[in-house]
Amino acid sequence: MIDCLNKFQGSVKAQLSESKKHAESIKGEIIIQHTHAKSGLAKPIRIQLYSLNDSSTGKGKLSQEVHLNHGKHIHNKLNGNTCIKYELTFEADRDFGFPGAFVIWNQHKDKFFLQSLSLQVEFKQMVHFECNSWIYPNHLMQKERIFFSNTCYLPSQTPNDLLQLRKQELDTLRGDGTAGRIREWHRAYDYDFYNDLSDPQRGERPILGGSIHYPYPRRGKTGEPHIHSENVNGMMFKIDSCIPPDERFSPQKQSEFAKKVIQATLHFVVSQGGSVSREVTNQFKSFNEIKELFSGKKSQGVEEWMIKKLEAHLPKEILKEIGQGIKDYTTKYPIPQLFAGDAGFMNIRLLNLPSPRQVLFHVWIISCTGNELAWKDDEEFGRQMLAGINATVIQCLQAFPPKSKNGIWSSIRRSHIEHNLDGLTLQEAMNQWRIFILDHHNYLMPFLGKINKNGVCAYASRTLLFLKDDATLKPLAIELSLPGLSPGTEIHRVFRPGGNGSEAALWQFAKAHVGVNDSGYQQLISHWLKTHAVVEPFIIATRRQLSVMHPIHRLLDPHFKDTMHINALARSTVLKGRGIIEKTLYSGEVSMELSSSLYKEWRFDEQSLPGDLLKRGMAFHNPDCLAGVQLLFEDYPYGTDGLEIWVATKRWVNDYCLHFYKDDNSLRSDHEIQEWWSEIKKIGHGDKCNETWWYPMTTLSDLVEALTTLIWISSGFHASVNFGQYEYVGHPLNRPIKCRNFIPMEGTKEFAEFLHDPDKFFLKMLPNRSEITLYMALLEVLSAPTSDEVYLGQQRSPNWIDDVWVKQRFEQFAEELNEVDKRIVERNADPKLKNRQGPSNIPYKLLRPAVSNVKSCQGITSIGIPNSISM
Repeated sequence: MIDCLNKFQGSVKAQLSESKKHAESIKGEIIIQHTHAKSGLAKPIRIQLYSLNDSSTGKGKLSQEVHLNHGKHIHNKLNGNTCIKYELTFEADRDFGFPGAFVIWNQHKDKFFLQSLSLQVEFKQMVHFECNSWIYPNHLMQKERIFFSNTCYLPSQTPNDLLQLRKQELDTLRGDGTAGRIREWHRAYDYDFYNDLSDPQRGERPILGGSIHYPYPRRGKTGEPHIHSENVNGMMFKIDSCIPPDERFSPQKQSEFAKKVIQATLHFVVSQGGSVSREVTNQFKSFNEIKELFSGKKSQGVEEWMIKKLEAHLPKEILKEIGQGIKDYTTKYPIPQLFAGDAGFMNIRLLNLPSPRQVLFHVWIISCTGNELAWKDDEEFGRQMLAGINATVIQCLQAFPPKSKNGIWSSIRRSHIEHNLDGLTLQEAMNQWRIFILDHHNYLMPFLGKINKNGVCAYASRTLLFLKDDATLKPLAIELSLPGLSPGTEIHRVFRPGGNGSEAALWQFAKAHVGVNDSGYQQLISHWLKTHAVVEPFIIATRRQLSVMHPIHRLLDPHFKDTMHINALARSTVLKGRGIIEKTLYSGEVSMELSSSLYKEWRFDEQSLPGDLLKRGMAFHNPDCLAGVQLLFEDYPYGTDGLEIWVATKRWVNDYCLHFYKDDNSLRSDHEIQEWWSEIKKIGHGDKCNETWWYPMTTLSDLVEALTTLIWISSGFHASVNFGQYEYVGHPLNRPIKCRNFIPMEGTKEFAEFLHDPDKFFLKMLPNRSEITLYMALLEVLSAPTSDEVYLGQQRSPNWIDDVWVKQRFEQFAEELNEVDKRIVERNADPKLKNRQGPSNIPYKLLRPAVSNVKSCQGITSIGIPNSISM
């Protein structure tokens, strides 16, 4: 008996020994950034690997299943997050081969954020999986999650073992098209119209998209119900939304975003003096009251009444994110750099001016030094069109006088401006391309009837400027227009720079109305429509048609980070009927309708930087220059810096594409790319599907141009129109968001009021306290990146792709951007380039890459170009 037992045990040991000869241990580590699971993440989390060594199934060979053991906390050096790292050992056959994918089951009741998995295989070679997604419980998902390694394959080059998995995953992401509410754990991507800005049954706001009258890019379909246009008090921000898990904020960003909302809302609450619960209509009575909004020695701690107000006007989930830390917050708005120190506030005196009628006039006098009133300077007014927050609209005037689309000529005459052209005739100045126009006329005229209700007083404006020998822009004339009494007619008023007295004050009023037009265009068109809205269909098509293994998906993915999440939050709070935009901007309830009308003129090819500069006449073709175009003049900071970034980006994109595609035929035969591009044209931008300007996508040059344009929109262009908003628009005197008075006509009661006290009249013209401070709070949230931001020339992880050549080429791209950054710093310090700083002494830094100096990219005065439209 004993002999038999010994023989049996010997046989078992022999079998185990033999099995070990045919088994392989694959060691790895998985990093989880965040979990709500109180009991930890041990056995309820199961993982299996798929190998690239079993072509019979089309899915690869499966390893044994493993569970997570106890992990240890680690510190992420890139963004400061605390993560949990679990060490894993997979048992597999010796001929298992390289892992190409893994599946994970979450049997917890809570979701967690999976950051990455790394494996060590034969000869200590590493295989990486970048995940960055929320993993929901299996009882909600009803199936496992699959992730592919960071190795890229064109569809025709996909290993047989991954073919079925590649198709299966894309089918999952496309969904089955069935109706019903989408839940937060659903991973399917689909398109929808902008029908969630108000309750469609009430007909309060038109549905955008899908019609001739209201064309618009498609948005991602979400589980959000249609929104009733209830009155929105204060900063009613959300931090959650029903979008696919891969598009959601990371735990770190979610927490930081909540803190930013709390801080901005606190500033808004304090600025209202505790009256946020009711509509505040009081005007600022003095410029000193505006000054007191900003931080300084009088800033105070958070008092109990402020906390109670916040609790009444913020969602519970946001307050929960903050806890007791709220008492450490500041209660005053930060001072925009344009008005640093005691700068930016008028010093106005009542003077007795000699005149036949001995009338008392207020005179706008700069009685201080430095840049304290730089915002009021005409040179600064022109400089901000070249180096401000909306430097993408100014254009070279092609014909004088300007003409409306309906055939009505501008009332600006040669006699209004020719004396101010530094000795040139108008024709000579036009021939030398030295007359420029900021045109907010044609697109606004059809909407002014609707806009000028409920106390709003808006004009459609044209501003003509002259390019001086030192490359600064000198304002020549401002034309403000209103619809005439009969259809097809217009009422014009022309204002010119004035030396002193009432003429100078009226000129300042006219510039304020131009600022209103430009602020609205910057937010609704340059910022929202031309970045956030137009990019979202590209994201949806990429997820639906390009496998994560596709090299173009890998290239674009960093430039889509957080965009769908921030867009969903914007629709639910900022853009919705009676939301923040309608409450603050002059365009009010027609804001989104106005953006739809301008989408009719949108062209994707003209959002390439060279295409945009050529269209606006700010550059001309020159094959010997950067990107094949030459700027009309060197000192155009947005154009100069932008072209260097464009060229570096296009070189990187071109080399990347050539690494994976051997010729044009390989692109044409790539069915994923062709279906991706077709879906963008026919569905994502379906209202533009018949346009002839879409790239045919038959050559590699088509692909490179399209990808470079998309990356530029998501990175450089968005950075230029977003991250300086608080600095330039966050003060009502520099760029007002609406006006509540028209400029008075001589001989009227209003003109008499103006003559009596111009500064009081100006303050009455500005928005009320509630509108100004609410918009400032919004800009405070939008203008500062979070710490998990990834910038152009950076990646979330050094292991973002398992391709040595691509990594080396990307490092060269990062170094090119560092060199661009150095040249921008040098240009900003060059006294000959007057538009780099101007009277305000603020260097142009909105397009500084600053790849090697991430820490400088924090706060409202940020430097750096985020990869994506993430704020």
